[in-house]
This record gives sequence, structure tokens and C-alpha cells, in this order.
Amino acid sequence: MYFLTGWPRRLLCPLRSEEEPFHIQPSSQRFYFAVLSETQLSIWFSRPSVLIVSYIESAKAAAHLIDALCPIGSPRVKVTPGYKEEQCAPALSLEMKKPVDLEAPITSLQSLQEDLLVCTADGYLHVLHWDGLGSNGRKAICLTTIPFSLDLQSARGGPSLDLEGVYIRCMEYCVTLDGFAVVLSDGRLGFITPLSNTITADQLQGVWAADVTDGTCVAVNNKYRLMAFGCASGSVLVYMIDTTTGSMQLSHKLELTPKHYPDIYNKTGPVKLICWSPDYSVAMVTWECGGLSLWSVFGAHLICTLGEDFAYRSDGTKKDPIKISSMCWGAEGYHLWVLPNKPERGRQEEQQQEEEEMVTPPHPSLQAGILQFHFIKSALTVNPCTSNQEQVLLHGEDRLYLTCGDPSQVHSTSDTHPHTHLHPHDGSPLHHPPNPDSSLSQGLSTLLGHKHWHVVQIHSTYLESNWPIRFAAIDTAGQCMAVAGRRGFAHYSLFTRKWKLFGNITQEQNMTVTGGLAWWKDFVVVACYNFIDQQEQLRLYQRSSNLDNAFASVTKLQSDTLLLNVFRDMIILFRADCSICLYSIERRNDSPHPTASVELLQEVSMSRYIPHPALVVSVTLTSVRTETGITLKAPQQACMAESIMLNLAGQLIMLQRDRSGPQVREKETPANNKKLLPFCPPVVLAQCVENVWTTCRSNRKKRHLLEALWLSCGEAGMKVWLPLFPRDHRKPHSFLSRRIMLPFHINIYPLAVLFEDALVLGATNETVLYDGLQGSSEPLEALFPYCTVERTSQIYLHHILRQLLVRNLGEQALMLAQSCASLPYFPHVMELMVHVVLEEEATSREPIPDPLLPTVAKFITEFPLFLQTIVHCARKTEYALWNYLFAAVGNPKDLFEECLMAQDLDTAASYLIILQNMEVPAVSRQHATLLFNTALEQGKWDLCRHMIRFLKAIGSGEMETPPPTPTTQEPSSTGGFEFFRNRSISLSQSADTFSMPSGPSSKGRDAECAENMYIDMMLWRHARHLLEQVRLRDLGCFSAQLGFELIGWLCRERNRVARVEDFVSALKRLHKDFLWPFPVIPVGSISSPLKNGRCRTVLSTRLLKSQSADSLLNSDMDTAPPQAASSNLTWLDGLDQRAKDMDTASSAHSNQHSPQTHDAFLSLLTNKVEEYSVGSATDLTETSSVVDGDWTMVDENSSTLSLSQAELEHISMELANKGPHKSQVQLRYLLHVFMEAGCLEWCVVIGLILRDANVIKQVIGFLDSPEVPQETVQSVRNGLLAVDTWVSTDCLGYKPFLHLIQPQLQELMDSAAEQVQPESFQPTGQSSKLSGSEGLGGAALPRPEDSRGVAAPLGLGLALPSLEPAGGFPRPPSEDCPPEQTEEQGEEEGAYDCTLS
Repeated sequence: MYFLTGWPRRLLCPLRSEEEPFHIQPSSQRFYFAVLSETQLSIWFSRPSVLIVSYIESAKAAAHLIDALCPIGSPRVKVTPGYKEEQCAPALSLEMKKPVDLEAPITSLQSLQEDLLVCTADGYLHVLHWDGLGSNGRKAICLTTIPFSLDLQSARGGPSLDLEGVYIRCMEYCVTLDGFAVVLSDGRLGFITPLSNTITADQLQGVWAADVTDGTCVAVNNKYRLMAFGCASGSVLVYMIDTTTGSMQLSHKLELTPKHYPDIYNKTGPVKLICWSPDYSVAMVTWECGGLSLWSVFGAHLICTLGEDFAYRSDGTKKDPIKISSMCWGAEGYHLWVLPNKPERGRQEEQQQEEEEMVTPPHPSLQAGILQFHFIKSALTVNPCTSNQEQVLLHGEDRLYLTCGDPSQVHSTSDTHPHTHLHPHDGSPLHHPPNPDSSLSQGLSTLLGHKHWHVVQIHSTYLESNWPIRFAAIDTAGQCMAVAGRRGFAHYSLFTRKWKLFGNITQEQNMTVTGGLAWWKDFVVVACYNFIDQQEQLRLYQRSSNLDNAFASVTKLQSDTLLLNVFRDMIILFRADCSICLYSIERRNDSPHPTASVELLQEVSMSRYIPHPALVVSVTLTSVRTETGITLKAPQQACMAESIMLNLAGQLIMLQRDRSGPQVREKETPANNKKLLPFCPPVVLAQCVENVWTTCRSNRKKRHLLEALWLSCGEAGMKVWLPLFPRDHRKPHSFLSRRIMLPFHINIYPLAVLFEDALVLGATNETVLYDGLQGSSEPLEALFPYCTVERTSQIYLHHILRQLLVRNLGEQALMLAQSCASLPYFPHVMELMVHVVLEEEATSREPIPDPLLPTVAKFITEFPLFLQTIVHCARKTEYALWNYLFAAVGNPKDLFEECLMAQDLDTAASYLIILQNMEVPAVSRQHATLLFNTALEQGKWDLCRHMIRFLKAIGSGEMETPPPTPTTQEPSSTGGFEFFRNRSISLSQSADTFSMPSGPSSKGRDAECAENMYIDMMLWRHARHLLEQVRLRDLGCFSAQLGFELIGWLCRERNRVARVEDFVSALKRLHKDFLWPFPVIPVGSISSPLKNGRCRTVLSTRLLKSQSADSLLNSDMDTAPPQAASSNLTWLDGLDQRAKDMDTASSAHSNQHSPQTHDAFLSLLTNKVEEYSVGSATDLTETSSVVDGDWTMVDENSSTLSLSQAELEHISMELANKGPHKSQVQLRYLLHVFMEAGCLEWCVVIGLILRDANVIKQVIGFLDSPEVPQETVQSVRNGLLAVDTWVSTDCLGYKPFLHLIQPQLQELMDSAAEQVQPESFQPTGQSSKLSGSEGLGGAALPRPEDSRGVAAPLGLGLALPSLEPAGGFPRPPSEDCPPEQTEEQGEEEGAYDCTLS
């Protein structure tokens, strides 16, 4: 509503500054301020804030009487509009007119139109006439002659209060109540009413408030007919007058609560002053002990300077609150003028001198001065027509703060402007009624993530001549603003970032906005007074045209307009004669500039119900209605103007259209003479209403929220008048009301409601301490923190759902909740609902007869997020309340099992923490084991790691401080296959080197070993399970992610589970798991020179290296045989080597015995492949980078070499149908692991799929070793025979490869088991060398299944994680993974997650 901003400003008094001012009083327009000190009366101007004139009197003059000269209104100063003189302070002179001696001290003064009321300490009330201050112009009324009673009905029996020796301490006149609120010297509160127009002794009647005897001061609120009385207890009692009996009734209290101000709430001292703002929407209060506090009219607390940064320095020491002797609001409430207390300064000065222990000259800040506090306020306070919109608009004296987006930033992806995602429509935001499905509100959801405002500076030219800004409005899209000051108005567009002012300054100065501003589509609607015609007018100005009366459509009005509002295509005006007028607006495009035509529809007189026109706070047209139309035969009725909402001094009054008469079908009446229905008599809906929100949009899915009426009720929080709909179009129950009023509390002051988003937007004051300002003496700026205003928002849905459940309206609650289930914070809403009810009921001291928690629990089970809601709520609640919670929602063990059945493992893990606190360790372990096994099965590695840690902690009994996550599990930043790079892969490692790091080493070692053993058993079981199901790929992921020691385990399982039962099915499974295509013999292979497969091995060696698949055992390379070393050179390194070998290349067909020659020859083929195979999915970048250089060598040295088209096609098909590169690396790694562990059967299977003859040769060589059991030899032999049989019938593509390894197969079949020395089978020596060098060199090329599926394996968009070898070159980017992804991927987190798109 009102928010402090910045630091207060200090105005120094230039004259006689050793004298302290003690009273300040504004003129009626608040452009002038009179400041009173002991001997002088000064008049200040408001903008600029300067002293105009001082009148100095000798010290014995009656100071208080002079003060009364001030409220007579602004002095008559001749000013010509439009000239610069107007912007300067006017010249005034003050002179004493006539002293009046009242023979007693004056306690209070009050100015009426023609009279001055003076209260004196002898118990008299003097009425002085302003013009005739002679004897005939004064009356004195003795207080004892005024009859006082508790109400006006019992006031016939003469004076009922003993008023001897009592006088009026403080008095204020209330225009709308036509009476005086008084505080008597004995602390009693009263209200004196003149029974006739003249104030005479026999015509005055008083009522007094019962049971109050400590009143200190009073301030009246004319707009809301309230009287605020300050008390010695520190609280403010706000009274209203009961219209039927005339008695004083307590409306509410303004007091600090112990909840928010525990250390100060009862130590404030008596209330010193109360000041209502000029628009009467807030009251400022100060106490004897100092401090300022701001409340809204019905008691919502906004600001207090007695707590937080206002009261404490950053080091925690307490500041002295500033004590105030007088204060008043400036024009339009943008400033609060404050006179600090005199003793305050003196004491400060002494203190500081003592602290410094040196006498400093008096600091300028301790001179007499006035403090100006700056405020920004909501546009709703004076222009309530913005209440049907979903933006917050605040205005300060020279700028606007708004929450909406900035259209120029809409398309930018910058994170610094989260408020910019509101998409503007074309040049004018809303030419057509918004589509009910696409709500503006959904765009506004993006506005909630940050706290910054969009600040628009008001145009200085307009501000100079028209300060202060009185009205501000914003359009529904939040892209256009309009402001109106003293004269004229101006508007601003966020599209263009420009202000539009009147081109003709006379037009601007000849109108003043009286009833407010509003936007209708792209027109500004203005209710104004025209000085030239002396006529009240309604004008519409088009936004895109120049701001000129020539382009305005003007409608003359009969009476002064006080309020204006727009609903769809209707304007509603409230006029000073207490009547309401409805106008229709229609856009006309016939002229070059679009105009709007306005037509009067209906007039409704309200004078019977409204005692004074100034009491109407807001007037709104809505589509809200009660019984009659709620069944909604026609859905478009929801958009019609069904009722008028009138806020009359805080009472919300509703006038509905009277549909009781004969209804006329809309089609039967011609459009031009359609008669609108009359309105029923008014009904009071609610009391203490500050703001009303409603929307003219409709949305079938969210009818509850869009057809509701939202009220802000001060300290009572908010209320919503919610429609209740019958479910599934059933006939509603006759006893069920059609609407229900639900109250709920929120923690922010509401400024806007986002209807579909179920959010309230607000603003809050934040403070920033600047301690650097403390000097030798502390200026007042350091006493006050720097104030900023931040945006806030709050969810209210859980309050409404809860209120509906309390009232047994569960069906309505369910419909409402289902309509909002798509909101991003809906899970949070559910949690909040459970949490609030749980806290209230579980901590209640008395037993609750009808607890709500079981109902809430049952309600939440209707939604899929039931399990998460309960566990999140439990984990955010203290342990003591868990039993109460789970008694209502169910046993956590059952909920845990439900999570497992629903495959929601993360939620199950949360339940595990609860079980671990509520159950014995055995139960937790049992459930943890269950969850661990499920997580292993589903490959949720993160969760598995947590479960390992959890199980260890249970075992070590150290649940309070679970062991830190082992470093091996942390995701590595470099990515890649770090895990394997950091260790040498050899069998010399012990099997448990890589088991999980253990917890505390000093104690519980046995328990820990048992626990580790328990975990290892589960891991072994899972590995066995994977191996039995031939899930090698999953086994690799499992090993890498959990640091499972695969080689050691396989060594132990070599002759048990690590056997291959069925070679053919294992081969098929590997093809499927690694997305590896089955080889196919190409059509042209019969005539191909390569058909016998002689050169294929070496070709694949070259290709493999060109794809950068380096040896897995880089470290062993130095001991490799010379020819193996040369075959491991990179492709580029081999260039010069190849150049030397070119001369032998021509005889390559016949020469099959030199591996180096083959290398050179086949790398040329590779180049040719690159040239020709355009469709190849593996883009061999490294190869193609040197293509040209190689071709020149070919042309020079080997002109005899020529390949037919068929051969080229054959090679390109081999290339294109290789499996994904990552799969190849993974298979190579697994091959290495199995080779190290001595699982020879698996080595054969992987050798077959890779078509690597060297592997097969190597394995068959090993089979001669005496360490290899006979059944393994038998198994390999039978397996290869089975494969041969299968190949002959089902997969001919393998035939060439089997042909290639025919000698080895023959050898295996014929071999007798010869005994070889055990040393020959040394996994770390010979086998690793061979598997590294020859193994890598011998990968055969897979053949395509058919010529059309060339890119099939790679074109699937597969992001298969790589299993990089230990060394590794950068992999060439292939089509299935963009260049930035070709960095080696992290082995740890998710490196094995295979994403298939």
C-alpha cells in the first residue's frame, strides 16, 4: 500500500536555528506547511521544499493561537498558468491580524469552513468566526452542559457523565460523520454531534466509549468514517459510529504484536500522534518513546521502525529510536514531514562528546530541522480501477514501479530479465477480447522468480508544471501507463519507451482529471473537468495518435465524476450526486484516426443508500452473481456485467441485476434498443474491505478461481467469495448455497491477484544498513537504514482447499484442486496444506474433537503426488510430530512399499530416512536392501551410491555422522573414462582394492567388515545376475559406476558363472545390447578381389586407428615387438613411414607377409573410401585431413593400383555398417577385462562380434595351457561349432571371418591337450601385450545387413557413453555426436546412461 523508500531528507531551518520547532501543520492542499517554534511561525513550500516566510513574535505570545492561522487554505497568489513562475515558490507575507485572549491555556484547535474551534484548559469550547473576530463572532460552550451517554437512543435524560474539572485534551472534526472526536483530560473518549447546522450549547449531543480511560490523542478518517484514538498503553483503538443507535463501536486495534516485536511491543509508551494519509488509506503512529509505525486503514501492519535494521546496528547494538514531536503528510502522501524532539538531539550530542572524549563543534545534523520521509504507494489507493488487472503498479512522486515485462527484451534469452517473457501482441495489446484458453496470467507466471521492478521515470517536463502525480493506471497487458497530475495527463509505452505529452500546453492546463484514469484496449479513458467550458467530461484518447483534443472523443457529463472503472466494453462512473452511470464504448475505424463512441446505457441512483459521496472507495462492474445465473445455461453469460460492487467506507455492497421479471431472449431484441435489466436492492457482502479484485476473463477449466471475488480486509487477511458448482452438471442441492465466503491469512499485503495462477502479488519493505556513515557524531541518515521495496508473491490455494475441507465441501475442494494440478507449485501447495494442519493439531494443548488431518490425508490420496507430499512434509517437520502424521496417513513401511511398487525410488529413499528414525536398525536394513537391489536393477547409480553409504552407516552405528561419500564416486570434472585411467589394469591388484572406503577406522572394525561383506555380497549377486542374463553392457556400467572390482571378481567366478552356456544366443544378445549390426555379404563380393578376406584384418587395423581407438595398454607398448609397435603408430605418424614403403605397395596383392606393407597399402584404400563414401555415417575427420597429400603419393608411386567401383562400394559398406564407435570402445574394454580375468569363452564371443582373428588366435593359443580346465576347452570347441552351424543357416555374413580363422579352428579340433609350462600364462605379461597390440590391430569390419541400411546404426541419434581406453586420442566427431560432445565423457555420473531418441 505505502512503502518507505531511500533515506529521509533533512531540511535545515535557516533562521534562529537554536530554537526548536515543535508543531507542523499542512494547508488543505498540502502545498504549504506551517512550522511553529517558541517565537516564530514559518511557512514552507512543498516542492521545492523551501522556507517562504517567517513571522517572529516575542516569546510571551500565545503560540498555539498563531498555529490556527495555517489551515485557512492556500494563500491567494496570482499565478499565470504555463509560465516559469509557477514552478518557483510563491512570495508570501505574514502579519498579525488580531490577538484574541481566551483567558486559559489552549489545548486544541480545529478549523471548520467559517469557524475556528478552540478548546481551553478551563473546560470551555470556543467557536470563533474567521471574518468577525469581534464580540458577536464568538461563542463559548461549557463542556459540562453537553449531555454524554453511551448511545443516542438513551440520551434524553440530561448529562450522564460527571465532567466537572474535565477539559478536551485533543479534538478533530469528521466531515462525513458531521461531529467531533474528542479525548477528554481524564482519558475518556467521546464523539460530539451537532444536532443542527449551528454549533450551540443546547444543540450538541455526546456519546462516549465504554471502558476506556487512557486516551491520549485522536485522528479521524473521513473516507472510512473511522476515529482512531491513541492510548497510554501504546495501542490505537479504531472506533466507528453505529448508524442505528449512534453509539461508538470498536472496529479494530492497531498494536504491535509480541510475535513480530517481542522485545518492544509493550515498551512503546503512550501513543503520541496519529496521522491519516491524504487518501485515508494508511495511518502513521508514533509513541512517546519514539519510532514510527504504519498501518493500513483496517489494521494490516506495513512498516515499523522499532525492529530489525531500524532498531539495531550491524554489530547488534541497539539504536535510540527517533522521538517525534510533530508530523504530517505531504501532498498525495509522497512525503511525511517530521519534527524530531529537542531533548533527543541534545542527549545525542552529549553522548557523542563523552564517547569521543573531546569536544567537537556541534554537528550540522543537530541543528533544528525537518525530516522528510519518502514513500511510494500503490495505484489502488487513489485509482481503484486497476484492481481487475494482474499487475502491481506503484508510484512515487517522480517515478512508476511496475511488475510487468519489457517488450524490447521479450525475445532475448538473457537470464537477467526474467520478467520479459510476457509476449506483447501487435502494436496495441488487446484489440479483441482475450481468448479464454490463453490467459495473460500464464505469461505472468514467469514474472515471479525475481524481486526487481521495472522503473519508469515520469517525464520531467510534465512533472515540473503538474506535480504532484495524483492518478496512475496501467493497461491489461502491462505495456502502457498513464499518469495525471494537477492538470492534464501523460502516457507512456513500454514498446517505444517514450512518453506522450500534450502538444498544446493550453489544452493540458485547461483540464484536470477528477474521477481517475483507466485503459480500454488502446484508449485512455479520462474523467476530467474542462476549465474553459466549466463542464465535467468523459474523454477517450487513442494511444497511437498524438495527444491532442482533436483526436479525443468527448462526452459531456451532468455531475462531477468521483470514480471511474472499465469492464469489458463498458464504463462505469460514480458521480458526486451519488448516482452510478453505465456507458458502452465502441471502436470506430471510419476516420483516418480510430475513435471510440460512448453511449449512455443506464443510470442507477444510490442516494438512498449512500450518506456522503466521499465515502465510496471504489466501484466495479463484475460478472459475479448469486443464485440466478449460476447454473449457466449459456456460458457466455459469465462475461456479462451482472452486478455492481461498491465499497462504501469499507462495506462491500453488491447490486445484482433483477432477473425476476419476464426474461427477453437476446435474439428477439434489436441491438440498438436493447433495454438493460434494472438492479435489485443492495446487499452487504463483507465489512472492513480495503480492495476488491475480480476479472472479466473466463476459463472453463478454472471457473472456481476466475468467477470468484477477492477481497483484502486489512488485519483480517483476505477473503474469497467462491462459487460452488454442482459436479458433472447434476442438479444442485436446494440447501447448498451457490457461493461461500472463505477467509484466509496471508503474510504479505496484497496488491494484485493472479487468478489462474492462484497467486497473490505484493510488495514489501527491505532495508540495507550502511554503517560507514557513522562519523564522530552520528547523522540521522545513519540512524535509518536505506529502504528499498521488493516484490513478493504468495500462494493462497492451500488456505482455500483447507477452508472447503473444514466445511465438508470436499467435492468442491477436489474440483478446484484438479483444475490447478498443472501449476508448477501445486506439489508445494499440497505440502503446505498438510504442514499447516499438522503443526496446528499436533501441537495443540487441548484434544481436538474433530481433527482435520485425516480428511486432508484422504484428500491428498486423490493425487498422484501423495507419497512425495507426505514424505517431504515429514522431512520438513520435527521428529516429535511424525507419529501424529503417520497415524493419519498410514504406516511409513506401507508407504515405502507403495513407492517401490510405483517404481518411485527417490521417494522411497526419503521414506527410508523416516524408517531409520522410527524403526529398529534391522527394519531399516531390510528395507534399504530392498531398495538397493531395485536401484541396482534399474541402474540408478546415484541412488546405489547413497544406499551403500547408508548401509555402511547403519552397520557402523554412526548414523548421526554418515561417512563421507567416497571420492571414487564423485563425478569427475574432466569427464572421460577417468576411473580406469587412474589405475593400472592388472591382476596384481588385490580383489578388494577398489571396494568402498571404510568408515571410522578406530572402532567398530568387526561390524564394519561384516557390513562391507554384506554389501559386497549384494554387489556380487547383482554382477552374477547380470552375467547370467548375458547383460555385458549393464555389467560394464555397473562396474564403472560403483567402482566394482570386476577383474578380481571374474577371476573368482571364472569357472562358475563367468562361463558361456550358449555361444549363439550370447552373440545375438551382444549384437542387440551394443547396437552392433550383423554382417552381411555384399552382392558384389563374389567377384571382389577382397572376398577371401586376406587383407581385411589389416584394413581394419588401419581404420581402427584412424578412428583413434588407441591401445588399452599404452604403458606396455615399450615392451611390444617391433612390428606391433609400428602398427600402433598414429595415422599421421605413419605417413613418412608409408612413403618409404610405397614402392612395395604395388605388389601388395601377392605379398601377404609384411604387416608394414599392408599398413601403407590399406591406408590408401582408406583414403579412397573417404573420397567415395559420401553417405558414410562415420566421418573420419583425421583421415580426411590429409587426403590430398596422400593422393599425390599414390599418383606418383603406385599408378598400377586401381580399384573397381564394386570394391569401393564393398569397403564403404563395411565402414558404414560398423557399430557405434562407443560400442566398439566398450567391447574392446570388456574384451580386455575378460582376457585379464582369464574368462576365455567370453573372449571368444567378443572376438567373434568384433571379428578380430588375433583374439581368436590368442585364445586358442591359451587353451593349450595346463591351467585352463578341460571343460573350458571343450566349451570353446562346442561353442565355435555351434556358431559355425548357426552362421551356415542364419547369418552368412560371418562366413568370411570363420574362413579367415579356419586354421585356428582346425588346430583346436585336432589338438591334443599338450602340457605347457605354467609361466606361459601370465595375465600381466604376455597376454596383456598381445591383447593390447595384436588385439587392437585385428578388429574386423562388420558388413552391412543390406545396402540400404548404411547409416542405420549411427543415424538413430544415439548418445552412447564412451568407454574410452586408458590413453586415447581425441575421437573424431561423428554425426551422432556433435563436436563439443566428443570430449571423453565422464565415467562417473551417467556415463553409461544410454539415451535412445
